[in-house]
Amino acid sequence: MSLILGIDTSTSSGSVALLKDGKLIGSQLYSIEKSHSSLLHVMIEQMMKNAGFEMNELSAVAVAEGPGSYTGLRIGVSAAKGLCLALDIPLIAVNTLEALAFQLYRRSSDQVVYCPMLDARRMEVYSALYDSNFTNIKKTAPVILEEYAYEDILENQKVLFFGDGSNKSKEVIKHENAFFVDDIVPSAEEVALLAYDKFKNEAFENVISFEPFYLKEFRTASSFK
Repeated sequence: MSLILGIDTSTSSGSVALLKDGKLIGSQLYSIEKSHSSLLHVMIEQMMKNAGFEMNELSAVAVAEGPGSYTGLRIGVSAAKGLCLALDIPLIAVNTLEALAFQLYRRSSDQVVYCPMLDARRMEVYSALYDSNFTNIKKTAPVILEEYAYEDILENQKVLFFGDGSNKSKEVIKHENAFFVDDIVPSAEEVALLAYDKFKNEAFENVISFEPFYLKEFRTASSFK
């Protein structure tokens, strides 16, 4: 039996999820500002108890590695590393934007490009692109929102924009192939689901040296080209 705990604290919304042999058996979500440090461990313990498992039965911990909030990522990764060290189990990292995109992909059969966005303040977002087969066609990068951002991909395909960074993009990206999906927030469910294949392939992180993917380089991209 494999039992994977998923954690996502990359934005103001935080969540935990439990995956048994590849199937979700429990999850909890909260959307309270500055609550990660006070609620995360309580929610983990409560979910494990409600699911009928002890912490020492966990096979691995999966965490959203970023990009996202510096403080949120630090809290989530610290909690995941602490559990892995205490229980002597593997740590699995999942890109936050990949998990965000998977949330729509696993519920849709449309031929579209998925563009998850996380707010990076001002007119900048962290973004990536995934095609209708969930292949990553543009890696995670900071993007400055401007009139011609994403124009090359929009000329040929419908693109779904979502995540907390997509709200301000509506004001800038005006194209008949641009569609916006509201109220999509990162979730530990997708973190755990994506971690399952990594678990089977033993794609684990070094628990001691692992650091969140803050994506705070000075280099920025004005658009995907």
